Amino acid sequence: MSDLKPPSNARLWLLLAAAFGTFSIGAGFMHAYTVFLVTFIDAFGWSRAQVSLAYAVSQIVNGISSPLVGWLVDRLGPRRLILIGGSLLTAGLLANSWATQLWHIVVLYGVVMTLGANCLGLVVFVPLLSRYFVRNRGMAVSVVQSANGFARAFSAPAATLMISGLGWRGAYLWQGLFMGVLVLPLASLFRGVGQGGRRQSATDAEGWTVRQAVRTPHFWLLFSVYLFTGLGSFLVALHQLAFAVNIGFNQLYAAGVLGMGAFLSLPGVIVTGTLSDYVGREVSAVVTYGTSILGVIFGLLITSPDQHLLLWLHACFFGLTWGARGPAITAKTADLFPGPNLGAILGVITIGTGLGAAGGSWLAGFVFDTTGSYRVAFSLSIVFYVAGGIAFWALRRPPAIQA
Repeated sequence: MSDLKPPSNARLWLLLAAAFGTFSIGAGFMHAYTVFLVTFIDAFGWSRAQVSLAYAVSQIVNGISSPLVGWLVDRLGPRRLILIGGSLLTAGLLANSWATQLWHIVVLYGVVMTLGANCLGLVVFVPLLSRYFVRNRGMAVSVVQSANGFARAFSAPAATLMISGLGWRGAYLWQGLFMGVLVLPLASLFRGVGQGGRRQSATDAEGWTVRQAVRTPHFWLLFSVYLFTGLGSFLVALHQLAFAVNIGFNQLYAAGVLGMGAFLSLPGVIVTGTLSDYVGREVSAVVTYGTSILGVIFGLLITSPDQHLLLWLHACFFGLTWGARGPAITAKTADLFPGPNLGAILGVITIGTGLGAAGGSWLAGFVFDTTGSYRVAFSLSIVFYVAGGIAFWALRRPPAIQA
């Protein structure tokens, strides 16, 4: 059943905070793989392309499972999805502590943990927040989207310290126990809101269906934006720490610098998302693409471990707008395709980011194994960011519902 009445203002802000916290926790465990990647190279002697495989599979699974997650949240509500996702994430983390083969990591991280984290992510929370925060939708989506950057900021230093003190197996074990303890409390925060069901008001019954949405050029432009953004971002993001270590920076120092840069995405995402409510989604998105490109350029200029300023500039400019396009893209999706099927529509469009992130993360590793450098990967990142900006700018006019 649908909610009988909208939550109070205090309850709305509590829901927003709960969505931020839940997404932060799930995303943090997933982003920690950037540190485990470096550890697996040393522990097992795997190549960068091999250890990138698990992350590439993760992004593909994230993309192709998003329509299912979107469909489920439209019908079951966020509380049940969090119970399902938290349980899967706990199981994957615990089982990873006993992994001995590459395929173990691919299945447990790439499939089990990813399915769990996807049930704690944007596809679950954006439809809920878009429904309740209408006038300031960009702000609400940007707050929860900023959790992704916040998770990147604390996950790398925290995972580095855990692995150094407990070993990578111990780190996975304790992460799994921590997630297991949090499942029920997190789910309880969403009790009584966003319940799925058949009863809908006349207003809710109106809106776009998935079939109608896919017949518009706007749907495919949004899909392309997600695809190009995923490629541009993950040609850099997954391998940032490996890139810095390969140049000669101390691993813990580099993790700290990159973590501080990622932390800037917290205000960066919120400011750009809120700004999109006033200056338009397209202008906000194009500004973030330009800022990210500057960050990549600073990375390309680094040639030795003595260039600390360039590392900080790379981390800060790239981190400032990490995920900053997300609020504009998801809010734009809600603007263009409102209605009770938003979760399913957003889920299908999100396949694009899964494919882009998978291709970018694996391609960066392959490029390094082939050339011994990340320079080609970083240069390709700029190309895809430009393509994403062009595709987003083409979304200025709203679509008409196709009969």
